[in-house]
Amino acid sequence: MSSSLKRMNPQSLPDAGKLGYSQISIADPSRLAFVSGQVAWRAEGGTAPRTLEEQTAVVIENLKGALTATETSSQDIVQMRVYMTDLHAESMEVAMTQVMAFLDGAQPSLTGVGVAALAAPELQIEIEIVIQLPL
Repeated sequence: MSSSLKRMNPQSLPDAGKLGYSQISIADPSRLAFVSGQVAWRAEGGTAPRTLEEQTAVVIENLKGALTATETSSQDIVQMRVYMTDLHAESMEVAMTQVMAFLDGAQPSLTGVGVAALAAPELQIEIEIVIQLPL
């Protein structure tokens, strides 16, 4: 499925490929799945972990669950948005290390956004994705 996605980092834009994402993702006509922002809440309930590293791990597990449910892989992610309440170089490194491992070489278009708050005061990170589905 992922072969129908074209990734671009034109010379007229900064080379995002060096950082693990693409400036432009082109998806052929197909069905798309818009996955709601995932936070560090587990399906079985409970409280969110305290650290950004632990929260990111839960978010990644939730994203993997969405990929499994749609019978897709990280290679099918067209776009990803990462929202963080405490966005700075160190927190980005903590989160993006896990995000890049999850992407496993896929380089979707990616946007990082610093926000004042998420759905609950303890939440530090939220990630939403758009996935290209098989026809």
